Amino acid sequence: MKEITVKTKNRVGALADVAELLGSLGVNIESISAYGSEEYAIFRIITNDSTTAMKHLVKLPGFKISESDILVIEIPNRPGELGKITRKLANKGIDLESVYLMGKLADSIQIAIKPTKESFGKVREILKLKS
Repeated sequence: MKEITVKTKNRVGALADVAELLGSLGVNIESISAYGSEEYAIFRIITNDSTTAMKHLVKLPGFKISESDILVIEIPNRPGELGKITRKLANKGIDLESVYLMGKLADSIQIAIKPTKESFGKVREILKLKS
């Protein structure tokens, strides 16, 4: 699965610019994490069509756009489960660039994990994920 990272100057309407563009293209946002500092705003977006999203987002002036692989895993929806996963990765020296909730299922949740590019395969191995 792909994550699109959008970085821009933190200003009113920046997220609206991105969301409106994707909506006008018929691209659905399946998950988003958005935060800002005094200077920058960063949006991490998972869509149903990253190819179309990237093709058009890179044309927005003043926005830096990148795309990278992420892992989506399902864990039980109970206290401590995220701690177990992240501790297992930390004990192996894995640095994570981002982690966020994708959605809730009946008794579980889906989380997106973005390890560094160099440790992507190692994370698959540690968590016993299929390719």
